[in-house]
Amino acid sequence: KGEREVGGRERVSLEKFKMETRRRRTAPGAAAASCTLLFALALPGIAFTPPPPRRHGGGGASCPPSPHVSTSSLSAGGEGGETEWVKALLEAGGDNTPGKFEEEMKMKGLLGPNRGKGNTKLSANARLISWLEEEGGVYLAESSTWGEAPHPLAISTETVDEITNESSGRGLLARRSINDGDELLKIPLDLCLTRKSARRELGKDALQEGINEYLAVACQLIHEKFVKGEDSFYAAYMGVLPEVDEVNPTFTWPDEDLAFLEGSPVVAATRSLQMKLRREYDDLLGGPDGLVAKFPLRFPAEHYTFENWEWAFTMLFSRAIRLRNLQVGERLAMVPYADLINHSAFSQAFIDARESGDWLFKSGEEEVILYADRGYRQMEQVYISYGQKSNAELLLLYGFALERNPYNSVDVTVSIAPRTKQIAEANEGVEEDPLADEKLEFLLSVGRDQTVDFPCYADRYPVEMLEYLRLMMMTPEDTRGKPLSDFDYSRTISSANEASVLRSVVAAVKYQLGLFPQTEEDDAAIIKDKGMFRLFSYNQRMAVRHRRNEKRLLKRTLAALEKQIRNKGLDGEDLSRAEGSTLGEVLKGETRKQKTALEDKLEKMGLPIDLR
Repeated sequence: KGEREVGGRERVSLEKFKMETRRRRTAPGAAAASCTLLFALALPGIAFTPPPPRRHGGGGASCPPSPHVSTSSLSAGGEGGETEWVKALLEAGGDNTPGKFEEEMKMKGLLGPNRGKGNTKLSANARLISWLEEEGGVYLAESSTWGEAPHPLAISTETVDEITNESSGRGLLARRSINDGDELLKIPLDLCLTRKSARRELGKDALQEGINEYLAVACQLIHEKFVKGEDSFYAAYMGVLPEVDEVNPTFTWPDEDLAFLEGSPVVAATRSLQMKLRREYDDLLGGPDGLVAKFPLRFPAEHYTFENWEWAFTMLFSRAIRLRNLQVGERLAMVPYADLINHSAFSQAFIDARESGDWLFKSGEEEVILYADRGYRQMEQVYISYGQKSNAELLLLYGFALERNPYNSVDVTVSIAPRTKQIAEANEGVEEDPLADEKLEFLLSVGRDQTVDFPCYADRYPVEMLEYLRLMMMTPEDTRGKPLSDFDYSRTISSANEASVLRSVVAAVKYQLGLFPQTEEDDAAIIKDKGMFRLFSYNQRMAVRHRRNEKRLLKRTLAALEKQIRNKGLDGEDLSRAEGSTLGEVLKGETRKQKTALEDKLEKMGLPIDLR
């Protein structure tokens, strides 16, 4: 009764252990020995060395204070008592013999194809950890020390997507069992790259106050990696940052790879971002008034190239973290070590900042902090959330897409041309709408355009799209003499109006599906032929999976809409009218909206729609 395996090597009876402990306590000077025995049994493999016994007047020995054990560990799903106490410690501790965890990682192929031997990534990881410990006082050791618990994470040089088996680069694994709410890391803000650090390093005369954060940090990234190189204070951090072809966001893809995404809205967003990055590079660094011409020593032309600029923004888009709880307010930062954690759409963990110190004494300095949002088993990869992002956003900025993404969406274009007198005259067969001018005025007052992109999700579509269409489908019969501003467009206006709205959405979704040159079945056949699929490049495989998922999502939306039309009894011929719907096409005389729905999302995220 009560036997537990200790360290995988021996079995110890708790009843015998308690008898032996009582016997030893009666012996002279046995207190320290019994404490040592207790922890040797309860914490196998942990590098734990108590200090020598301190002598007091009577010559007795006092036990060193026990290491901290959280309440959640002590009461981990059991009945309490010594048996459960030892069990919880064993489960939480694992085998923490120095180097043991790395051996397990080698066996599982998590240290690279050569199992860590001579692996340059492994050397870079070790250098980063040493730099964090020496320059930032960050405790990342695998063994405990007085006042510090063992660090719960370890760097894996190779992680893979569990569904597609595609490489996802470096990641952080649980070195031991982790409980919900455990502190996972603390990084001093002074070690991060921010606009403040960029202006300090490159000069406030060059990077003036108010410069966009992305531009400032991009300049410092190029400076630290390419200008200073091994002389940089951040050389160890620069050593673990990947190359562009290890990340592969779509704005770095060649045209032959982008062609695999034909029909997807992400292509337009990619082209737009490419042009913006080029324009911002030319405005800030190039030309006679650029930083390269004004400050050639600090911004040498051979290093501040567009290729390096593209690399810097690849790092920023895929790794920069927006810290929201700083004393000065929200700031963008490149956070060493923390940016190794990969994304899960199902994670609720977010990296943020706080003032360093304990609950009683604050140092005045700030640090980046992360807590676990759930429990993790040993060797399990730890995730955070990059935010509620669609696959189009992930592919555009991070270079990957998820097979299971509850936030995935596809932008559907709804283009409605109010039939003004000018539009009717320019398009044969189009009758003038008596409400056209009022509709345009109303759209202007609420900040909407005539052509709008809305995101459609697998199980829903935005209420804003229905509100927009209900307005644009209004007729004099619906208004009955009232102004358009008197209506609540979040509610059904009339059966005829609602039928027109839903059929317009159906037509818009079908139009979007028709933009793809291949069918979903074609994509499924390509993916199923694993031999041929592996002949495609990484970008091309990602593109095929992404376009297939977009088609599947649009088909689900279409099925849900058609079911809704039937259930509401709106499929009667007498209710059919599509007042001015052009199914994404632009009528003569209409100016098409240039910003896509994806660009709208990026703007809300603080990403550089207009970098300046």
